[in-house]
Amino acid sequence: MPQLIASVKGVEVKHVYLTKDRTTLGRKDGNDIVLDTLVVSGQHCSFDLVGVADVYLQDLGSTNGTYVNDHMVRERTKLRDGDVISIGPYRIKYLQASEAPSSGFGETQTFMAGPDSLMPTQLQATFAVISGSSAGLEVPVVKAVTTFGRPGVAVVSVAHRRNGFFVTHLAGNSVPLLNGKPLGDDSVLLSDQDVLDLAGTQMRFQLRE
Repeated sequence: MPQLIASVKGVEVKHVYLTKDRTTLGRKDGNDIVLDTLVVSGQHCSFDLVGVADVYLQDLGSTNGTYVNDHMVRERTKLRDGDVISIGPYRIKYLQASEAPSSGFGETQTFMAGPDSLMPTQLQATFAVISGSSAGLEVPVVKAVTTFGRPGVAVVSVAHRRNGFFVTHLAGNSVPLLNGKPLGDDSVLLSDQDVLDLAGTQMRFQLRE
C-alpha cells in the first residue's frame, strides 16, 4: 500500500497510508492531510491512487508550488518509489509499497521521529502554561510527535523517543526560547522544569512517574 512520510528538519511528523482514490493536502481542515503553516495553500495538492499502487501527484494551483526531487510540478505527475516531495519546510517521502496499517487514515496515525522513537518510557510528560490567558492549563504529551504554537508565528514539535523528549523549532518567524535561549536548528533534549517560550507564551515542561 502506498504511503507518505512527512518530516521537517529531519523530524518525521506524519506517516500516512494512501487508501482513497484521491487524497488532498493543504492548510485548511477540509483536507485529508492538514499541514498547518502559512506556506502551504488552503488546498495545495492531491494524490490520486490508480489501480493498486500507482499514485499521481497534482498541484492544485498553490501559491508556493509543489516540488518533486527539487523540480516544480507543473502537470499531473506519476510518483516513483523513493521520490521526495517538497512543500514549504516539509519533505514528504513517497514509498510505493508497504504493509497495510492497522487502522485507516483519519484514525490513529503512525508518527515517527527517527530510530529512537515510539519506545515507551515510565515517565508522563506535560506542559503547564504559566503565562497569558491560558495560565494554569496543563497539556499532556501523549503522541510520539506533538506540535505546539501559533502557525506563522512560532511552531515547535516535541518528539517522544526512547531516550527522552526532544523539542524542535518547525516554523514561524519568532524563534522559540528554551530557558531564555533561542532554539537552533537541532533537536534539544527536554529536562524536567524546562521553560519553553513561544512568542511570549511560556510553558513549563514536567516529567512525572
